[in-house]
Amino acid sequence: MNAGRMHMVLVLVAFAGVGISVSSWTRAAAVRLAASQGKAPEVATASASDMGYCSGDLKAILKRVLTSCGLVAGGTSRGCQPLQARQVASMSGGDFNALFSPLAERAAIIQFDKDSAEIDGAAAELLGQTFSDRRGASYFFVVSRASPEGSVEHNRDLSHRRGSAVLDHIRSKFQDPDIEQEVGLLWLGEEFAQLDQQFCQWKRSRTGDACDTAALNRSSFIAWIDCRL
Repeated sequence: MNAGRMHMVLVLVAFAGVGISVSSWTRAAAVRLAASQGKAPEVATASASDMGYCSGDLKAILKRVLTSCGLVAGGTSRGCQPLQARQVASMSGGDFNALFSPLAERAAIIQFDKDSAEIDGAAAELLGQTFSDRRGASYFFVVSRASPEGSVEHNRDLSHRRGSAVLDHIRSKFQDPDIEQEVGLLWLGEEFAQLDQQFCQWKRSRTGDACDTAALNRSSFIAWIDCRL
């Protein structure tokens, strides 16, 4: 090979080396820039996801509860009482309950004595387990009911007290700083969306007791829900 060709080969090799170096530097710079801008992988984000149970109807109910019924504000609970709950649901009680069927493995039913809003030991344990089992979800639903004994007005108040008891227990046990933005409350009394016998198969705080619809509706239904609104 003559001197001229040798010189040309050396020039081409030099240019190739520079190109590879520039490419490496560019990739490294891009990585550093992404890191400096806080661009973490998507798996590290805490935004709500769309799980399999996130139907259009459930999303609509969730959004209405979180906005119309309110979350928890200023240390006192806000929520939808029975007449408001009918408007929020915009569907029959049976259809409303059916929305939660896909959540059977994630939800729990906290049961109370007749005419009582006191959380017993078994209820406290199940409530603690359910609230702890968040799995990255964003919103915690508390849907409280009363069985048909007593007046309508009394049962409205009773379901309110049961929902508040659940919320107070969560506050005291978990000291969650984000609870103001997490909990949605519905107080249904005896008037709307009574649970039927099929819910006896769900996770309940009184599994050792006989289950009928009256006992089943002396309760607060609780569940973490993770849907993108």
